[in-house]
Amino acid sequence: MSGFAFAIPGDIELATGGYGYDRRLIAECRRAGRAVTHVALPDGFPFPSPEEIAASAARLGALPAGQAVLIDGLAMGALPAALLSGLRRPIAALVHHPLALEAGLDERQRAGLAASERAALALAAAVIVTSPSTARLLERDYGVARDRLVVAVPGTDPRPPARGTGAPPRLLAVGAVIPRKAHGVLVEALAALSALDWSCRIVGASDRDGEETRRLRQHIAAHGLGDRIMLTGAISEPALAREFDAADLFVSASLFEGYGMALTEAIAHGLPVVASRAGAIPDTLPPAACVLVPPNDPAALAGALGTLLREPARRRELARNAREHAASLPGWPETAATVMNALREIAR
Repeated sequence: MSGFAFAIPGDIELATGGYGYDRRLIAECRRAGRAVTHVALPDGFPFPSPEEIAASAARLGALPAGQAVLIDGLAMGALPAALLSGLRRPIAALVHHPLALEAGLDERQRAGLAASERAALALAAAVIVTSPSTARLLERDYGVARDRLVVAVPGTDPRPPARGTGAPPRLLAVGAVIPRKAHGVLVEALAALSALDWSCRIVGASDRDGEETRRLRQHIAAHGLGDRIMLTGAISEPALAREFDAADLFVSASLFEGYGMALTEAIAHGLPVVASRAGAIPDTLPPAACVLVPPNDPAALAGALGTLLREPARRRELARNAREHAASLPGWPETAATVMNALREIAR
């Protein structure tokens, strides 16, 4: 089978949902017999220096003539349109979520990223997205024609049901400590539930945004919750599987998700979920297995968590529904097949 190049900025081994998707996509495409060349771009994206842009141009330009290239959205949306058009090869973009929707940006950064990504996506023969929600957003706000959009939702591996901790119930949140994940909103909600019995583990890289991590630790300490809320930092995949197994309830206060792989991982483990109604989350989660609340609303989040902490029968009902839904989750071979078909079409 013919191959393609996959250009990804930074360290592909980082423990994030986006890089996890990229790693698994490469592995599944190769398993299916497709040759995939990983092109490692510099790590300064989405705000690359002139030197990093030049290095990216050189690495992409060195690919065999005519070879199709899939460019991860973290780089695609920040690469100059002139560079992309000068490649003279079939280009596909993989958009996990629009760059301008990352939390913590100022208005100048947000406007610049939105304009840059709009111009870049106009040059892509195909735009692969990880959820129907993101497809609708790109069509509405970025001018991407529907016939260029391809939805390839992340696959989910079968998982054994979580055994839980039970006493006290353990809450699990998964995501890097960055503003978009809004772990501070979760801490505020848990502070309102301090009279109830619970513990919470926040699993995810704590070195991506030093200031956000300092604020979160200070927030936890100010509420006297240091012995009940643990920040684990980034952990290995086997350790993460153990965290899911020990959890009784999964929670996400995220302000936006292009899909939310940790959410379907929770469903695969048969966990009830409380999450914000933001981005693709309502599309990602089965209604019968979750409780959704408005984003950035600690009181609403506390209300939903408090109800489930007080009503174990309700938790069990949601968990049962999650286990039933898990059987219908798509696998990674399906995801890879969708992407390979899209790249095959643009290479013709």
